[in-house]
Amino acid sequence: MKTLMILGGLLGFLIGAGFGLAQTSAWPDALWRASVTAFGGGLLLRWWGRMWIQCFVQARQEKFATAEPAETAAISSKGK
Repeated sequence: MKTLMILGGLLGFLIGAGFGLAQTSAWPDALWRASVTAFGGGLLLRWWGRMWIQCFVQARQEKFATAEPAETAAISSKGK
């Protein structure tokens, strides 16, 4: 989860700095915009990562719940 937030922050910073410099803004303005975008990107990717993991776990639980009893017993015996 931390990796996704760091990745989102890095991508956000690069995008913010790129757009700031593309507008020919001064360095302080570009840095400020990049910092705000990094914060937003980090939060957005953290939220997306949580949703992705939650949906993955839910799909796995549904698959396990709909499995036939023989398959469930086989999976349980492998873990022992």
